[in-house]
Amino acid sequence: MAFESLTEKLQNVFKNLKGKGRLSEDDVRAALKDVKMALLEADVNFKVVKQFINAVTERAVGQDVLEGINPGQMVIKIVNEEMTSLMGSEVTELTFKPGKEVTVFMLCGLQGAGKTTAAAKIAGRLKLKSKKTLLAACDIYRPAAIDQLKRNGEKIGCEVFEMGTDTKPSVIAKNAYDYAVKNGFNVVILDTAGRLHVDEDMMSELVEIKSNVDVFKTLLVIDAMLGQDAVNVANEFNEKVGLDGVILSKADGDTRGGAALSVKAVTGKPILFVSNGEKLDEIEPFYPDRMANRILGMGDVLSLIEKAEAANADRDASKDKEMVSRLKKGKFDFNDYLESMQAMKKMGGLASIMAMMPGMGMKVNDIDSDESEKKLKKTEAIVLSMTPKERANPKLMNPQRKFRIAKGAGVDIAEVNRFIKQFEQSQKMMKQFPQMMGKFGGRKGRFPF
Repeated sequence: MAFESLTEKLQNVFKNLKGKGRLSEDDVRAALKDVKMALLEADVNFKVVKQFINAVTERAVGQDVLEGINPGQMVIKIVNEEMTSLMGSEVTELTFKPGKEVTVFMLCGLQGAGKTTAAAKIAGRLKLKSKKTLLAACDIYRPAAIDQLKRNGEKIGCEVFEMGTDTKPSVIAKNAYDYAVKNGFNVVILDTAGRLHVDEDMMSELVEIKSNVDVFKTLLVIDAMLGQDAVNVANEFNEKVGLDGVILSKADGDTRGGAALSVKAVTGKPILFVSNGEKLDEIEPFYPDRMANRILGMGDVLSLIEKAEAANADRDASKDKEMVSRLKKGKFDFNDYLESMQAMKKMGGLASIMAMMPGMGMKVNDIDSDESEKKLKKTEAIVLSMTPKERANPKLMNPQRKFRIAKGAGVDIAEVNRFIKQFEQSQKMMKQFPQMMGKFGGRKGRFPF
């Protein structure tokens, strides 16, 4: 998961702070020295780290903090606020040209950064907002890029404009724009070519596209795993082409945190989106406060609730009410359990959900995503091997039925017994779950599973 190493180190620092009833100025400076080392090891730009530590120190060694009721918590709160400020304080939304004018977004970046996938992901998001979007294949040097864009376009139901590999990108961009105007498109997304490193040919090509087409926003796609190098790349693109925003890709990998914490502070350009998986719906707006919470191991309950609502947007609201009513009466059967597992898969799996739960950051390190997926599949096979009557009435389970189910699912009887025991524990927990969701603020009154 993203930021694991940084989160673990910061949580260890804060654990020591919270363990002390009173703090001296030396205690705070020693803790912030450890924070500084953790940030540098996460490949955050050294100038950004210096600026950040100075800002936190100035606020944290004040009399109000050190003599407060809970000085450790106050220092952590200050770190959280300064980290949020570092990444932009507020979410920056994608804007469009007024009226019926066609809005053109140009995506640029190094080869392998994930531009083609990001283009399709953004187009998919815009489709949900009723924006008719045209994807334009302007990478003529890599035929596979055109094929990839076309496949992704088919998956999300967006048209792709392409003219093969023998036409200049600037001409393709202009023709795509003209086609969009004639055919009632709201948005054009230009997927441009990248190189292995920044060079003059790539920059000249992007400048030429901008001179041929009225590009409304130029967005740089950066591989989040680059760390501090991402900032150098962003600076060069900004100086030579001009940027309006950044998209962080591959944020679900072994991300050290350098890019997320450095880009806005160094370039002044906001991060608009975070792409955190291979699926075309795995992209979300960049919320600086939520990202700071995740990095500091404080969870992200709001994003978790939004994921739950999005994963179940097509559910009948009456079914949700029926399930909540049944749960309150203690009626939780294997059909409900199966439904909750399928919802969990839609939300990105167990590790993805746990990463958003407060206090669960370090425990996520112990979760093997592939292993947890295998276990979910086995559990699903066990439930699907039951008869409809058995699924609806867990009390019917007896040794003979368990042996038959184990054989049908292709698992050992011990696994079926383990699952039954887990199910019985879930039954008890799910009686309390509706009240828990109310406490965390399920905004539409809908049950996520």
